[in-house]
Amino acid sequence: MSAPQFYLITPAIVEPAAFEPSLVAAFEGGEVAAVLLRLPAADERALVNRIKTLAPIAQDRGAAVVIAVEGEADLPTVAARGGADGVHAGRPAELRSLRERLTGDRILGVGGLRSKHDAMEAGEAGVDYLLFGEPSPDGAVPSLDAVVERAGWWAEIFQTPCVAYAPALDAVPRLAATRAEFVALGKAVWSHPDGPRAAIAAAS
Repeated sequence: MSAPQFYLITPAIVEPAAFEPSLVAAFEGGEVAAVLLRLPAADERALVNRIKTLAPIAQDRGAAVVIAVEGEADLPTVAARGGADGVHAGRPAELRSLRERLTGDRILGVGGLRSKHDAMEAGEAGVDYLLFGEPSPDGAVPSLDAVVERAGWWAEIFQTPCVAYAPALDAVPRLAATRAEFVALGKAVWSHPDGPRAAIAAAS
């Protein structure tokens, strides 16, 4: 069984220049396959500029960059203008229209999946990956047991890759054992007492 790759979820980024050192440090800690840039609601130009500042840090190190925007935004256009590799939808209802509008090889991922039915419908809509267990907008996360069960179920039956969210570094081994292709890390990296580099090194 091959080890899962790491998928980093950033905090909501308002000042990209201030976040740059943290993102660089995370990559110094070990290999990261993908980064989800979370962006608060803003006008299109501001969103594009934030992506242009941060995406190359990850892309130059071999990682894909997908974006998620809080509130309303034209995700395919923002991703294309900013140079992101794809978009991440927080609501399964958006998937079919996003799939139709994404050009080239741009990635479409989805989270906010509250049931197995939601997950299967997302798979049928043509997503490139599904994310299980990420924090809800109020910061709550499902139980680790629930995420392990859901990721294991999906990985065993379906071909579309899945990402399992680790609320803490000590959850990584259990999630890796599900055979999920990716393990997502967020707060456990950015709030690590020794910094993002140490967090990724420990997770690896």
